[in-house]
Amino acid sequence: MTVCVAVKVYDCIVLAADSAVTIIGQEGVTNVWQHGNKLFHLHKQLPIAAMTAGWGSFGRASVSQLAKDLRILLSGPVKDGGLNPRQYTIGEVVNRANDLFFAAYKRFVPAPDKEHSFQLWIGGYGSHDSKAEMWQCGFHEGVKQEPKLVIGPDTTARVIWGGQLSALYRLLLGFDPYALRQALHQHGLDAEEISTLERRMRQIAAKHLVDAAMPVQDAINLAEFLVDVAKRYSRYHPGANVVGGETDIATITKHERFKWIKRKHYYPADLNIGGKDHARNTE
Repeated sequence: MTVCVAVKVYDCIVLAADSAVTIIGQEGVTNVWQHGNKLFHLHKQLPIAAMTAGWGSFGRASVSQLAKDLRILLSGPVKDGGLNPRQYTIGEVVNRANDLFFAAYKRFVPAPDKEHSFQLWIGGYGSHDSKAEMWQCGFHEGVKQEPKLVIGPDTTARVIWGGQLSALYRLLLGFDPYALRQALHQHGLDAEEISTLERRMRQIAAKHLVDAAMPVQDAINLAEFLVDVAKRYSRYHPGANVVGGETDIATITKHERFKWIKRKHYYPADLNIGGKDHARNTE
């Protein structure tokens, strides 16, 4: 399972995610690994990044491996599907990513027999953009979802999150919408009445922790805090601890472009001094 968070302020988008990878068998959760990768820089020279939730692998290939395949494609010659650094849009990147991941999913054999989905958020700056934006795409139950703009260039402050939603719903909205709908339905309210009450609850109970003028460092701190809340909530919630591990964090800004803020490595840096550190060489 996953929690991933994007914090948008005027100066940047901050992406943060946990590292837990849940293995589900016929009788439920069989294992939770703590070192998955869910944040990706999609082009070493361009301010474009992605975060994922849901499906963690496609056959034997991890999402991390496929994201690197996508980065190689986007970084290659334009004639072979690469981006033109002087003429590209985030929407263009999203469409290519959606096609690549869905093609990988369709190669998965045998077909999944459980409810499943894959969510991919891609954000950053297009070649002529002065403001960042973020899109969402993916698939649900084998059906590819059309890309959707979830943070437009004129949105100056917003928090979005994916994966295990309950903890952040409770913190930011003041209630869990799924639990509220179930309770109201059990008390005989119809769908329209439930929708009206939920909208009113959001107006009254929601807490706005983000502000457009928030400095980049404070946006980073907020994103890390939100992921930490979800991890701690999962830790004490009954059942498997499906949100956890280290928190990876990255920022995308107009001038500094893409920067890793926190990132785990499977190799020790002091044993790899002579080679390139792909986490640092992002320009």
